[in-house]
Amino acid sequence: MKNYLKLGVVFSLTVYLSLAASSVLSAKDAHKNRVIVLTDIEADPDDTQSLVRLLLYANQVDIQGIIATTSCWYTTKVSPKSIDKVIEAYAKVQPNLLKHEAGFPEAKHLSSLVKSGLPKYGMKGVGKGMDSEGSEWIIKVLEEKDDRPLWISTWGGVNTLAQALFKMKQTKSEKELARLVSKLRVYTISDQDDSGIWIRNTFPDLFYIVSPGDDYGSATWTGINASYMSGVDHTTISNEWIAENLQQNHGALGAIYPDVAWGVEGDTPAFLSLIANGLNDAEHPEWGAWGGRYELYLPDFSKVKEGSSIVKIAPETREIWTNANDKYTAHVPNEFGRTIKQGAVTFEDFKVTLWRWRDDFQNDFAARMDWCLSTYGEANHPPVPVLTHEDRLTVKSGEGFTLDAFDTTDPDGDSFSFHWFNYPEAGSYQKLIPVNGAENVHMAYFTAPVVEQSQTAHFIVKVTDRGEPALTRYKRVIVTIEPK
Repeated sequence: MKNYLKLGVVFSLTVYLSLAASSVLSAKDAHKNRVIVLTDIEADPDDTQSLVRLLLYANQVDIQGIIATTSCWYTTKVSPKSIDKVIEAYAKVQPNLLKHEAGFPEAKHLSSLVKSGLPKYGMKGVGKGMDSEGSEWIIKVLEEKDDRPLWISTWGGVNTLAQALFKMKQTKSEKELARLVSKLRVYTISDQDDSGIWIRNTFPDLFYIVSPGDDYGSATWTGINASYMSGVDHTTISNEWIAENLQQNHGALGAIYPDVAWGVEGDTPAFLSLIANGLNDAEHPEWGAWGGRYELYLPDFSKVKEGSSIVKIAPETREIWTNANDKYTAHVPNEFGRTIKQGAVTFEDFKVTLWRWRDDFQNDFAARMDWCLSTYGEANHPPVPVLTHEDRLTVKSGEGFTLDAFDTTDPDGDSFSFHWFNYPEAGSYQKLIPVNGAENVHMAYFTAPVVEQSQTAHFIVKVTDRGEPALTRYKRVIVTIEPK
């Protein structure tokens, strides 16, 4: 009897410790964005490029599935083995990545998340009897007891998600279906099959980010590889930069990063805004982030151009999160006196919302690629901006106020610079509120505009270290301006 009691105590203790460990893990991961990737990998080398980058941020986002799918460019085949190949390369560098930041998952765990959709194109793979391990996996993850939204980062066709939604619509109560759909967040790299418009029409309340139609030139995500802007330095998307900073002498993940064929990393914007950097807030596409800025409205179909995709353009019947314009004048280095000054050229379009951050996220990628082989002391790590006040403030119309990041630090002991600026398009008050005096010091002074009704204004401090490559992090302060 005593032995049985001992076994019972041991068993209970084991269960308790396991639950405690799970609880700690859940608490640790609670802030991370959950994501399932749908990829038409092998349709274009850029899917492999984006997957390499995603795995280097596998400790910053909670990857819960990587599903091989079709698209309009890859209609009858899926390639999960190509996903496995990238994960195998990740396995070789994962132990070294852990020297730089905690939380990089084991390759074995990531391999267990690789699934396949049907090798059918678009709506041909949606309907009764069209379930796949990919669509079933989406349902399984969505049903888990996790209050966090589930992002579906779509790099190709979206019919695997469409099938999951189709089945849930057939098998769930109306209330349960609404609950599950409310947890979904979808970002698709344009429409790469005809199931996207079906999803948006059938589930009008589904959170959906897309530049609709088949004209890729009219899509925000193309800002990642756009080089149309004269007077802008495009070095960080050049083939020479890619070879030097990513591909060569950076270990197994760098070696597997393919050359550009059509456009560099066209799928990466589908997850860039999920990475914690002080600027990104995935739940607010209208605030702007590394993945671009988007507003919720019903786009005018008559203004959408036809492109080269085989996906037919169809009118939107509901509001979607889609293209939004930023007006942006870059600050440039100044040789004498104040270290930065406003540039001479102002840009205004929807691609600006993404490429304005491009050097920052490219340098961040390059630094993480360095982590694959380097010791902690040999590599650079991002600075840590710290405000001396809350990130939500309220001021009166016409009042002056100060924003301060005095307590900012850098883990490597590097010197760093500040840049404070107002981001007009992100708030309800959309006229520029300039800095009074220098914008490149830790403390910036502003004057609230005179308003007749309550308005919000967003202010960003951009902190960039002087390591190699230079790394940037941000803090966003949202100021509510009340009338007197």
